[in-house]
Amino acid sequence: MPKYYEDKVEDGRACGGVREDLRQCLLESPCVLQENKSPKQCLKEGHCRSLQMTFFACKRSMVSVCGVFSASSLS
Repeated sequence: MPKYYEDKVEDGRACGGVREDLRQCLLESPCVLQENKSPKQCLKEGHCRSLQMTFFACKRSMVSVCGVFSASSLS
């Protein structure tokens, strides 16, 4: 079970649970703890890749491409 379900208050942002899991994964990774790199740098190096892809998919699902550029909304 994802960690964000345990004793967490919902932050109200889109994909907040996955965002929190990604944040925790990066902060607890050996890249940050042992190598003293920033979480952003560790993310670029490929740490927590599965959570990053899940977060990207969640954010992408929030946008409906068909609804954004419909002809009726442009008139």
